[in-house]
Amino acid sequence: MDLDFDSTAEEFRGEVRAFLRANVPPAPLPSMDTRAGFEAHRAWERTLAEARLSVVAWPAEFGGRDASLLEWVLFEEEYYAAGAPGRVSQNGIFLLAPTLFEHGTPEQLARILPRMARADDIWAQAWSEPEAGSDLAGIRSTARRTNGGWILDGQKTWSSRAAYADWAFGLFRSDPEAVSDAAEAGPSVVTQAAASGPDRPRRARHRGLTYVMFPLTADGVTVRPIPQLDGEPGFAELFLDSVFVPDRDVIGEPNNGWQVAMATSSNERGLSLRSPGRFTATARKLIELWRESTDATDSAARNAAVDAWIGAEAYRLNTWGTVTRLAEGGKLGAESSVNKVFWSDLDIAMHETALDLLGVNAERIGPWTDGYLFSLAGPIYAGTNEIQRNIVAERLLGLPR
Repeated sequence: MDLDFDSTAEEFRGEVRAFLRANVPPAPLPSMDTRAGFEAHRAWERTLAEARLSVVAWPAEFGGRDASLLEWVLFEEEYYAAGAPGRVSQNGIFLLAPTLFEHGTPEQLARILPRMARADDIWAQAWSEPEAGSDLAGIRSTARRTNGGWILDGQKTWSSRAAYADWAFGLFRSDPEAVSDAAEAGPSVVTQAAASGPDRPRRARHRGLTYVMFPLTADGVTVRPIPQLDGEPGFAELFLDSVFVPDRDVIGEPNNGWQVAMATSSNERGLSLRSPGRFTATARKLIELWRESTDATDSAARNAAVDAWIGAEAYRLNTWGTVTRLAEGGKLGAESSVNKVFWSDLDIAMHETALDLLGVNAERIGPWTDGYLFSLAGPIYAGTNEIQRNIVAERLLGLPR
């Protein structure tokens, strides 16, 4: 891991910094969980796209600039340091796009990615179901084969961005018989839940799934927003009643959707969704808050602030190690679960420290309070931390199930 960046990387950092200094809105945009705020954030994404900064690591033909992974991390550091708006496109550009690059067809890349880069299409993540949250393989929504495509039926819930998004992506059970067939084949087939490598057996429930994209405006799709504590719909329930999806909107091979989904989940838990810039920027703000609000002799407050800074810096350095490994041809695997547990716990710890420093002022609604409420969801979304610890224990440490 070499942190001495070359002149090309530093020039790129300087360009990004100058652009953000000139273009980041002087006042925060309205919440993206409102219709007006959603469209304001879409407009910001288009501002980024015009400068080819919305998806810097993508190939130029899809709206990027062929930046290296190292340059992408530098971009993220500058983005968060500048206090730029949240990315309303994140489900698409950080989760679906890497999946398409790995499993999509050339036609899908050409059709979907340029529109995603320009925020013409905003994507919702439609994975969880009422009885299948962290247990992704327990889904009951179905995809039934028909002439030229598939018929989708079922319900998805806690679909992020779905209240105002244009498209969604998710898993559907396309071959229920595969579950019973695999079970009858014996215990060699049904061991090791969530195994995704080609040399590892998959449990029966992970068979017969298909990864599908579908427009939220399609006939048969009903979107029911779910209000959060603040009354704003950051999520929605999706009801699908005989929704037709053409073959071209299936990612990967039909009935092999679990392998495709693992590409999405590795990015969600690992590198792309929670870049270190998010946490180093929060740590810097926390240190500023400590200096402004605390007696320097208060060792407990000082230690908590320093611990937060150390955690953010450790995550940053670990990410650079991951970047080095990926640049050398490696892939994200089960270690992404370690990442997920670390950054979600770190996020809560930093905001709890901030609220302690604020004292009675913490009861007033503000950025730290909002951030704290959001951080509490971290150990739940992208797969609960309890599930992630099981994955770490079984697949990294080799412990028994």
